[in-house]
Amino acid sequence: MTVLVTGGTGFVGPHVVHALRARELPVRALVRHPRRGSRLSAWGVELARGDVTDRASVRAAMEGADAVVHLVAIIKGSPADFERVMAEGTRNVVTAAKEAGIRRFVLASALGVDERSKDKVPYYHAKWEMERATSESGLEHVIFRPSFIFGRDGGVLPTFVRLARYAPVTPIVGPGTQRLQPIWIEDVAAHYAAAIDHPGAANRTFDLGGPDALTWNEFWEQLKRVLGVHRPSLHVPFAVMRVQAALTERLPGAPVTRDQLKMLELGDNIVTDQAATETFQLPLVPLEEQLRRAS
Repeated sequence: MTVLVTGGTGFVGPHVVHALRARELPVRALVRHPRRGSRLSAWGVELARGDVTDRASVRAAMEGADAVVHLVAIIKGSPADFERVMAEGTRNVVTAAKEAGIRRFVLASALGVDERSKDKVPYYHAKWEMERATSESGLEHVIFRPSFIFGRDGGVLPTFVRLARYAPVTPIVGPGTQRLQPIWIEDVAAHYAAAIDHPGAANRTFDLGGPDALTWNEFWEQLKRVLGVHRPSLHVPFAVMRVQAALTERLPGAPVTRDQLKMLELGDNIVTDQAATETFQLPLVPLEEQLRRAS
């Protein structure tokens, strides 16, 4: 079974590719810049040059594949960018998958995407459209909605570690009472790799979270305890953060955007059912161990 992976050079992608290769499966990765795929090549991955916004390159990459893991997404940009890369890009991948007779299509969505949230920010709207394109395609599919994905080599956790370790105070956005349920990157990858042929996962949508749900206040206290630091916390009102984000969100490396603040204001970001745990029965790294690995 040959698996085509899109977004294989991002934060999540290499871990998914590694999990697939650990199963000794042939993997092909759609990459815009082959040099960024050098690590994947070292693992025996075939690189197909292209972009999800280029239909011809997607069709070429799809030839001979049996399953697809579609990971491409952006976290910043204009509404047109989200539509072009995520929504339209997914429609291109889905169309090519149907033409190629793909047996299983695995999609990366996001926890929090639903009817209530889909029109709140362009990111959620694009994810909703990605889910629709997948679920209405007629392809056998699996959709995952992961919570915050933690890892030592990317994502938001290294930034949190630096803040906790070096900032004079720990800034907590809003009251800190919203809950989150972080999941370790390799646990996410294990689910994606299992989903390409798990019979019980077909045509289902799964929330993905780690074994521990806690408030942001509790999270920062636990992180500082693991790091052995004792700096105080400071709650920053959403209104103040919105002003800052309006000034900085277009800059490279900006800490937060106004859209991300809106998503945080929507409330808890936790798993509401145990379908993923019951279906896949994969072990999950506890939060304290996640923090130790990243510290």
